[in-house]
Amino acid sequence: MKQRLLLGGYTRHGGAGVYAGTFDNDEAHLPTPAPFITDLGSPTYLAVSDDNILYAVDAEGDQGGVAAYDLNVDPPRLINKVLQAGSSPAHISIDANRQLVYASNYHEGRINVYRIKNDHGLALTDEVKHTGNGPRPEQDSAHVHFAAVTPDFQRLAVVDLGNDTLTTYAVSDAGKLSDPVIFHTEPGFGPRHLAFNHNNPIAYLLGELSSQVSILNYDAATGQFKLIATLPTIPEDYTDHNGAAAIRLSSDQRFLYVSNRGHNSITVFAVSPDGRNLSELQQISTAGDFPRDFNFDLTEHFILVVNQNSSNGTLYSRDAKTGLLTEIQRDIPTPEAVNVLFLSAK
Repeated sequence: MKQRLLLGGYTRHGGAGVYAGTFDNDEAHLPTPAPFITDLGSPTYLAVSDDNILYAVDAEGDQGGVAAYDLNVDPPRLINKVLQAGSSPAHISIDANRQLVYASNYHEGRINVYRIKNDHGLALTDEVKHTGNGPRPEQDSAHVHFAAVTPDFQRLAVVDLGNDTLTTYAVSDAGKLSDPVIFHTEPGFGPRHLAFNHNNPIAYLLGELSSQVSILNYDAATGQFKLIATLPTIPEDYTDHNGAAAIRLSSDQRFLYVSNRGHNSITVFAVSPDGRNLSELQQISTAGDFPRDFNFDLTEHFILVVNQNSSNGTLYSRDAKTGLLTEIQRDIPTPEAVNVLFLSAK
């Protein structure tokens, strides 16, 4: 089966922006991705709708925001951009039910909500700015890093690395956020990304600054999270700098994967049937420096990781029964790539 691959990344040191490639999982080999959309400023995160519309981070001078592109035509057609003063977002997600897009702005400490218009372009509907800080130097102010709808589609879960919080908001059909319910992590945890277990009322919160993953109970009736346990993502004797980055859960909810920037590894955990326990199975090198993101291909028999600082990707085969990874291809050219997205061929 042939799949489309999109890579988002920086445009600071030779990166072209969005790269595209074709991955044939029967061949288990990824040809070098090619520049695809080159008129964006550091599109470091991408999301594609069911209508094959790309929503990408964009930075232009002293403004940042989100750009919408129609991928149904060749070359992709720019629909519109919604920019405002300040830096660009760090994460984008799509709410298909409400036809909304959420953009998490790390540097500005805010979450922006956009309505998807009839032409698939975006219009800003709401903006919520966080406040507060944590004990670490990286936590001088609020730093919203991730936002996505909860599995019951009733709320938006927002992760803030700067003030050590995970907040759920009620979301109206008009794209307005209200009624925040706040969970506080341990000081200095530095939460970055979140993965929900879709078989159980459980979520896994990744701490960038602590290099830990917390298992949380999620109460859909109240929107409240409660801590169950916290585990390390790197060896206890590793003392150099590390920042945990991406977290992905297999669709069968049996295996959890985390990337470590500094230790330069992916850690694999087995997930218990009730979702409340994680057991480390493997730590495997990413064969590069600073693995900011990775993702499953559509079959989940493969994982591609991109190493930001060394601009190379590594492809692994994944055993669906054991969860274990085996490196099968390294040094794939991925200039400044920090985001991986596999899509069905069109």
